[in-house]
Amino acid sequence: MAAALMGLALPMMAPMTTAEDNNPFFEEWTTPHGAPPFSNIENAHYKPAFERAFAENRAEINAIANNPAAPTFENTIAALDKGGKLLNKVSGVFYNLTSSHSNDEMRAIQSEISAMFSRHTNDTLFNKKLFDRVDALYQKRDSLGLNAEQQRMLWRTHLDFTRAGANLDEAAKAELAKLNEEISGLTIKFGQNVLAATNAFEMVVDKEADLAGLPDFVIAAAASTAEDRGQPGKWMFTSTRSSFTPFMTFSTRRDLREKMHKGYMARGEKGSAHDNTGLVKQILKARQKRAELLGYKNHAEFQMADRMMGHPDRAFELLNRIWAPALEKAKEERAMLQAMVREEGHDFDLQPWDWWHYAEKVRKAKYDLDEQAVKPYFVLNNVRDGAFKTANKLWGLTFKQRTDIDTYHEDVQVFEVYEKDGSYLGLFLADYHPRASKRGGAWNNSFRAQTKVDGKVTPIVVNVMSFPKGSGDVPPLLSADNASTLFHEFGHAMHTLMSEVTYGRLNSLAWDFVEFPSQIFEGWAFEPEMLREYAKHYKTGEVLPESMIERMEAASKFNQGFATVEYVSAALMDMMWHTRKISDDTDVAAFEKSLLDEIGLIDEIVVRYRTPYFNHAFGGAAYAAGYYTYLWSEVLSADAYATFSEEGLFNQEVAARLRTSILEPRGARDPMEMFEEFKGRPYKLDAILEARGLTD
Repeated sequence: MAAALMGLALPMMAPMTTAEDNNPFFEEWTTPHGAPPFSNIENAHYKPAFERAFAENRAEINAIANNPAAPTFENTIAALDKGGKLLNKVSGVFYNLTSSHSNDEMRAIQSEISAMFSRHTNDTLFNKKLFDRVDALYQKRDSLGLNAEQQRMLWRTHLDFTRAGANLDEAAKAELAKLNEEISGLTIKFGQNVLAATNAFEMVVDKEADLAGLPDFVIAAAASTAEDRGQPGKWMFTSTRSSFTPFMTFSTRRDLREKMHKGYMARGEKGSAHDNTGLVKQILKARQKRAELLGYKNHAEFQMADRMMGHPDRAFELLNRIWAPALEKAKEERAMLQAMVREEGHDFDLQPWDWWHYAEKVRKAKYDLDEQAVKPYFVLNNVRDGAFKTANKLWGLTFKQRTDIDTYHEDVQVFEVYEKDGSYLGLFLADYHPRASKRGGAWNNSFRAQTKVDGKVTPIVVNVMSFPKGSGDVPPLLSADNASTLFHEFGHAMHTLMSEVTYGRLNSLAWDFVEFPSQIFEGWAFEPEMLREYAKHYKTGEVLPESMIERMEAASKFNQGFATVEYVSAALMDMMWHTRKISDDTDVAAFEKSLLDEIGLIDEIVVRYRTPYFNHAFGGAAYAAGYYTYLWSEVLSADAYATFSEEGLFNQEVAARLRTSILEPRGARDPMEMFEEFKGRPYKLDAILEARGLTD
C-alpha cells in the first residue's frame, strides 16, 4: 500500500496463499444442515481459526465486562452464552477429530491449542469486571423476575466463575491459571500415550493352528486388521476391547491368552515405551494443589461439589454398598469356573486370562448359550436399525440416511432425524469401526449443540465406537456386549438430539447424571420384542430363535459378579487416588496394588482399567473422581426402566414423560428433581441389585 501511494510501479506477482485464505472456518457453511465441510478442512486451518476465534471471543467478553449499562440477565448472562460462535464452530470439529480421526500433526496442534484454551478460559473467568456483573445479578437473583431456566442459567454461570477461582486474589489466580494449564497439558499427554500404547501392541499370528477355538467372525476380523496394518495373509489381535475380549473368550491357546492379557494390562506401565506412571503422579499432585487453592480438601471434593452426589463420602457409600454383594457373587462364580477347569482334567488354578474363556464355557453348559452361536444374529447395521426402531416406537422418530453429506472418514454414516410430524430434528453420524487414528472406547459427542438463545440451532451428533469390520461375505458382527454398547451410545445421541434448552451452557449436565439417559436406553436392546425386530442371522435372515431369546434372558445375570467387581474396583480406585495424597517417591504400581488389596479384590479378577491406561481418571477432567457415575446412573436408570416394565415397554405416556422430564431439559433443571418428577418418588437401590442378580 505504501508503494502504491508513492506512485511506484510494482511488478505483477502471484498472490501468496496462507491458511487465512479460503479457510473454511471463516465461511458460512452452506452444506446440508450446516454440516462441517470436512473435505475442505486441512490441519493448517485450525491454528489460525482458533487464533481468530479467541480474539473475537475476547472482544465479546470485554464488551460485556465494560458495558456502562447496569448488568441485566440479557446484557450479561445471555450475552455471554451468545458469544464464542466461531470458537464453538472450530472446537466442535477439532476436538471431535482429535479423538476419532487424528494424526501426529493434529496431536501437536492439540498440545498448543490446549494451552491457548486454558489461558483463554482463565482470562475469562478471572475477569473481575465480568465477575462483578455476574455476582451482582446472582446476589439479587430472587428479585429479577427470571423464569426457571434463566434462574438455572444464572446459577450455573455464577458457579462456573466461583469454582474457577474468581474470588481469589491476583497471586492465587496466577497460580491457579498455571496449574490449569499444567493439568491440561499433562492429561492430553496421558491420553496420547494410552493411544500410542494401544496402537503399539500387536499380537500377530501366522499359523492357523494358533487360531484354535476362535470362531470365523473373530478370525475374519483379525485378518482384516492384519491387512489394514500391512501384514496381509496373517492375523492380528490388538489391545482394543473389540479384539481383546473375543480372543480371551474363545481362544483355546492358554499361552496366547496369557500373552494377550499381559500385553493389554502392561500398557503405559513403568519402563515401557509409553510410560504414564510419572504423568499420573504429576496430574495427581497438580490436582491436589488446585483443590486446596480453591478451598477443597482434595480433588474429589472439588469435582463433586458440582454433582448430584455432592461429596466423596456419598460416592464411597454407594460403591461399598454394591461392592460387598458383588464380591460375594464373584467368589461364587470363581468356584464355578475353577470346577470347570477341573472337569476338563486340568490341574492349574484359575488365572485372570482364564476368566473370560471359562465363563463362556460355563455359560454354554449352564444355559446352552455361547457367544459364537449368538453373534451371527447381531449384524452391525441391523443392531443400529434396531436402535432406530426403538426410538421410533418410543417417540415416533425416523432416520433417513444421506450419502451425499461430507464426512471425515469413509466409514462414517450420516442420517437425518425427523420428528413424528415430519419436522427436522437433527443430524446423526455413526462412526463404528476401529482405526489407528481413533482412540479406543465408545462415546457420543456433538459437532454442534442445540440452542435457541440467538435463533434456532439444530444439533449435529456423533456416535463413535470400535467394532471390527467384516471380511469377505461376513458382515460386521457384534457380541451381545457390543450390541448393548451401541444402544447405550445411541441413548446418549437421543438425549443430545432431543435437547430443548435455550442456552448452550445448559446442554452440560451434572456429570453423575450424564449416563442415566444412555443406560435406560440399553434396557430395550435385549427385550424379546426388539430382538425379534433386529436380531437376524447374517446368512439366512432367520430371526433369533425364541429358545435362544429365552436362554439369553435366563443368562442375563450370569457373570455379573465379575462384571460388577471389575467395574466397581476401578471406580473405588479412582476415588482413592483422588482423596489420598501422594509424593514424588510414590510407586504407582505398588500404590495401586495396596488400594486393591484394601478393598479385597480377588487375584483372578483384574481391575477394569489399570492406572497407567485409566483414561477416564487421568486422560481428561470429566471422569476424574467420577468413574462411579456409570454405576450411579445405572441405579437411576434401573429404577426408571422398571416403570416401562410395569406400565408397558412402549407406553406412550411414560415415553413422553421421559422426554419432557429428562431428555429435553438436560441441564436446565436440577437432575434429582427431574428424576423424581419422572418416577413420582425418590430413587431406590433395589432395581439395580435385582438387575445384576446381586440379591440373595
